[in-house]
Amino acid sequence: MSVQPIAKPRTTAVVLAGGTGQRVGLSIPKQLLKIAGKAVIEHTLSIFEQAEGIDDIIVLMAPGYVPDVEKIVAKACLTKVTKIIEGGTTRNETTERAISALGEGLLDGEDRNVLFHDAVRPLLSQRVIQDCVDALERYDAVDVAIPSADTIIVTRTHGGDGEFITEVPDRSRLRRGQTPQAFKLSTIRKAYEVAAGDPNFQATDDCSVVLKYLPDVPIYVVAGDEYNMKVTQPVDVFIADKLFQLASTAAPQQADEAAYRELLAGKTLVVFGGSYGIGADIATLAEQYGAKVYALGRSTTGTHVENPEHVDDALSKAYSETGRIDYVINTAGVLRIGKLAETDNTTIQEALNVNYLAPVQIARASHKYLAETKGQLLLYTSSSYTRGRAEYSLYSSTKAAMVNLTQALADEWAADGVRVNCVNPERTATPMRTKAFGDEPAGSLLSSEAVARTSLDVLLSELTGHVIDVRQVDPTRGASEASGFEQALAAVLDRQADV
Repeated sequence: MSVQPIAKPRTTAVVLAGGTGQRVGLSIPKQLLKIAGKAVIEHTLSIFEQAEGIDDIIVLMAPGYVPDVEKIVAKACLTKVTKIIEGGTTRNETTERAISALGEGLLDGEDRNVLFHDAVRPLLSQRVIQDCVDALERYDAVDVAIPSADTIIVTRTHGGDGEFITEVPDRSRLRRGQTPQAFKLSTIRKAYEVAAGDPNFQATDDCSVVLKYLPDVPIYVVAGDEYNMKVTQPVDVFIADKLFQLASTAAPQQADEAAYRELLAGKTLVVFGGSYGIGADIATLAEQYGAKVYALGRSTTGTHVENPEHVDDALSKAYSETGRIDYVINTAGVLRIGKLAETDNTTIQEALNVNYLAPVQIARASHKYLAETKGQLLLYTSSSYTRGRAEYSLYSSTKAAMVNLTQALADEWAADGVRVNCVNPERTATPMRTKAFGDEPAGSLLSSEAVARTSLDVLLSELTGHVIDVRQVDPTRGASEASGFEQALAAVLDRQADV
């Protein structure tokens, strides 16, 4: 007689979105505020949509705003969202409504895992989610917290004289609570049932309910992270927006050489700036995998990217000969070093034409072709885009513009199925760099071939609106060991010295 394996309980993410936005000074709930081109709640829901350990999602929305979330879910194709219901007037009532909804359709004795998460924490990492799901295999209640970097004081008010310190707790034992908070449904339900008998019951979070009313249930603590911030004050909106802007994404690599051939065979690539360097290496790789490539450049095909007619003619020729354009890549650029006050008008105009206006023209001319194939536009920025530096004002500012252009077009073209991404290589060995800086120490630069390989991975991915950092690998710590935002912070620090 065979033993049937015990089925794992379903795991549901409950996104609590009952806030009104008053502390941020808004007339709409702060979870509907746009950060990095999307509503805060869309960022949060997308995180759970992508989480392997999450089976479905329920949203508890502020009264009167359920239709707004329904529209967001439909437009973003968030298939895991199964219910969007109104929250209550208090945190207690909202959680109770969620518990009731979670119990619908369950058989007698059946349980499920549930993760309660604040909608206004849109920077949650996949690592934290998985750690919570894993912890529920051993524990019935799980919290997420981080050590306190600040000294915490306890005060009392003395008449009209203000506050005075009464205690300074040991900081080493203090933690700052975050979400998600995870439970077995049976546990959190029982905690609220017991709490209902307390006439003074009022909850600000769910672990405190378990702690007070089910004191025998241990609450395990999962390590959170500093980026899992809550958008509550006006400054939080600014900080979150900047974190999204600076965060980089790793492009998923293909399994093997055969996968590249399968995905690129019969596709058409148009590469502006394809005469040498990264552009030429992309063209070579793509051709090896069976793509039809049009590598265009000033020195090889006489194509000047700053000339709209040249761009239109190149795209029209590729389309007429192959009947399709799947990917458009622009690696063309000029790097002129010098103080702005000492730069002549001709040099300024060249930098603006090649580094900014040309990508704009390429994007505009490419849209109709890429919309037909649901293709992708790939642009390039520089490690200096986060902070302009002396004698690189033209280059740094135009490269920062590429990031904003990428993010804006990704949102603008999403309905057409066109993806737009931006590759950010650290210092790379290219003829343009050698011309500007001369020979540099061996091993200090990325190879253009490595950047080209990552560029292909981006083209073949479903990413859109992302800045993809390409960096030399630290052999002591693989990229997979750090979160996306940890990688972003490290990249920002390194960029202070990069160009």
